[in-house]
Amino acid sequence: MPLVLDDLVPGAAYLVPVRIYHPQPTEALPVAVFVHGGGHVAGSASLYDPIARKLALAMRHVLVSVDYRLAPECPYPAALLDVMATVKGVYPLLDTHGLRHLPRLTLAGDSGGGALSATVAHLCQFEPSVSIERQLLIYPSLDYTLSSPSITSNGDGYLLERERILWLFDCYLQQAENRYAISPLFMPITPQYPKTLIVTAGYCPLHDEGIAYAERLDCRGIVCEHQDFAGMIHTFLNLEDLVPQECARLYQQVRDFCSQAA
Repeated sequence: MPLVLDDLVPGAAYLVPVRIYHPQPTEALPVAVFVHGGGHVAGSASLYDPIARKLALAMRHVLVSVDYRLAPECPYPAALLDVMATVKGVYPLLDTHGLRHLPRLTLAGDSGGGALSATVAHLCQFEPSVSIERQLLIYPSLDYTLSSPSITSNGDGYLLERERILWLFDCYLQQAENRYAISPLFMPITPQYPKTLIVTAGYCPLHDEGIAYAERLDCRGIVCEHQDFAGMIHTFLNLEDLVPQECARLYQQVRDFCSQAA
C-alpha cells in the first residue's frame, strides 16, 4: 500500500480517528468508508489494518477506516454518530491532504460494523447532502431483536454464540432503546438506498438475518447481490490463515462487485 496515514474527522462532540489507505495516489479513485466489526464493544482500525489494506486493493478505492467509540464506555448512539460524521466529512478530509479521489462513495462493514454501515445507509436516504453509491456488508448484524432462526440453530459452538451477542447488545444499548426500530432489518427503504452486496456464512448466528435483509432489499427494488459461504463461521475473514481460499474468493467477489457499472 503506497500511502497510509492517520487523521481525525470532526464530529459533533468528538474528533473521530480514521486511517486512510490510497492504493494508487497518482489516480483519482472512488472512496470507501470501512466500519470494523467487534459487536460495538471490540475491534479497532489497527486490529483491522490487514483487512482494510486488502479491501482497499480489492475495491480499488481510497479507503477510510473508522476508529469509532466503543461500548460500554460509549454506548449507543456514539459509534453511529462517529460513522455518520466520517461519511459526511470524508471528502473534506481527503481534500485537506490533497489526495486524489472521485465523488463516489461506498460503505463497507463486517459484523457489528455492518450494522453501523447499514444504519447509516438508511439514515442517509433522507440526507440530501450525502450520496452513497454502493454498500458491502460482510456477515452483518442487522437485527437487534435477535428474531431470526439461525440465532438459535447456530447460536452455540460456532465461535460467535447467542449469549455473547446478548451481552454485546446489552453493553451497547443501555437506555431501553427500541431495538426493533433501530435494527436495519426493519428500517424504511427508499429508492435512494445503495446497491448492496451481502456476504453470509452458513454457520453464523447472523446468517438468516442477512438472507432476510437481501430479500427485503430485492422486494423494494434495490439491486442486491447475496453471496453465501456455506461452510464458514462468523468472522472468517479474520481467520485467513485457516481458510485462505475462502477469503481469496470473498476479496474477488468484492473486486467484481466494485468494478460493475454504477
